[in-house]
Amino acid sequence: MNKKGLLARAGIGATGAMLLMGGAGVAVADEIAGEDVEVNVEIQELEPVGALTMSVAADSTSLTEVDSGDPEIRQFDGTLPTVTVADDREEVPESVFWYVTGQSSAFSADGLPALGAEHLGWTPNLITDDGNVAEGDEVLTVLDEGDDAVGLVAEELLALTFDSSEARPTGEWDVNADLFLKTPSDVAPGSYSATITLTLWEDAY
Repeated sequence: MNKKGLLARAGIGATGAMLLMGGAGVAVADEIAGEDVEVNVEIQELEPVGALTMSVAADSTSLTEVDSGDPEIRQFDGTLPTVTVADDREEVPESVFWYVTGQSSAFSADGLPALGAEHLGWTPNLITDDGNVAEGDEVLTVLDEGDDAVGLVAEELLALTFDSSEARPTGEWDVNADLFLKTPSDVAPGSYSATITLTLWEDAY
């Protein structure tokens, strides 16, 4: 106990006590008992104010055979389900940008040789065009010609913004892609499946 503070607040009472004691001397207080009181408080973690997120409209899609225009090649086309990037953060770090990439596994079917991801290509299509987000370049398959004829073997760009803070006021962007699988004409028939892994990144520059 802080006796000095207590006596100061007691003020008049303490002065009166001294007057009553007169010449008997100054009394010394003895501590008779003491008790501790534990004080508890639960401080919850603050919820983040907004976030940069990505969602995909569906978890599967199908490819359908079309005329490839080449008797040596079979082609199967489809559409990547719409990918939505949303940014509802109140504050965005300076000098950062986000981007979405896609990478495919091989196409497999029970008891049949796999078709590598180099046989799958795409053409990104930006649905929400606000001038702050751009779509990635077309990626051709190994059966095509050109520098981009590599397929979705490694992470390929679907969409990006060059500055997260400048893009943020729009708040939400949609993008999909035309998918095309090209195989040799003698490919083994079967029910093939593969997985495209889509990833949202944010990086600094």
